[in-house]
Amino acid sequence: MSNWLTRGDFGTGPDDLQGTLLSLMLSFLCGHVVAWTYMLCHSGLSYSRSFVNALVVLGMIVSIVMIVMANNLMIAFGLMAVFAIVRFRNILRDTLDTAYILASITIGMATGTKKYSTAIIGTAVFAVLMLYLHFTQFGARHRYDLVLNLHWGRPLAEVKDLVSLLDRHTRRALIASQRSAVGIDGADLSYRVLLRDATRVDELLSELKAFPGVSRVTSLKAEEESEV
Repeated sequence: MSNWLTRGDFGTGPDDLQGTLLSLMLSFLCGHVVAWTYMLCHSGLSYSRSFVNALVVLGMIVSIVMIVMANNLMIAFGLMAVFAIVRFRNILRDTLDTAYILASITIGMATGTKKYSTAIIGTAVFAVLMLYLHFTQFGARHRYDLVLNLHWGRPLAEVKDLVSLLDRHTRRALIASQRSAVGIDGADLSYRVLLRDATRVDELLSELKAFPGVSRVTSLKAEEESEV
């Protein structure tokens, strides 16, 4: 069997029943690796059990298709006609889901054409790559820790005193919005702040609540920026 794993990549793989079963079993196992990687790396609200199952089954289906074609042009055109009749419509909720679908299809093509070592190496490299992107949080941006909302009851010209307080606790404080009413001193302010020490957020909130002119202090923890 060890010879079967490499023969197809450099020559003609086995076309008997044992070779067919090996193709399907290898596609099944590689599909599980892709599905487990997806389960471990997925984040967000778009998780679907049926999608995970499809990652396992899809590779096997493609492998069967490649075995059925078996370099036969007439069968290939027949399969194209069948797939033209059956329409597959599914909206992927996450852009990265497309990569998993393509991985399952490619694995099925490799096992179906008896390129076993290519399927194994490709599955391993894909899994390692996705795990790397997940655990390193590649592409994530962290620009602020908190969104602070408060009411400033003093003249806006004196808001520099509030900024001085924020500067003692934050590396960066950007005003996101300012709403004020005509004829009334003060305004509702919203700041995005990057803390110097995230463990001292309670100290910052306590000082803000005790600061003259500040009221209705609320905070919202900001998560890393990502597409929704």
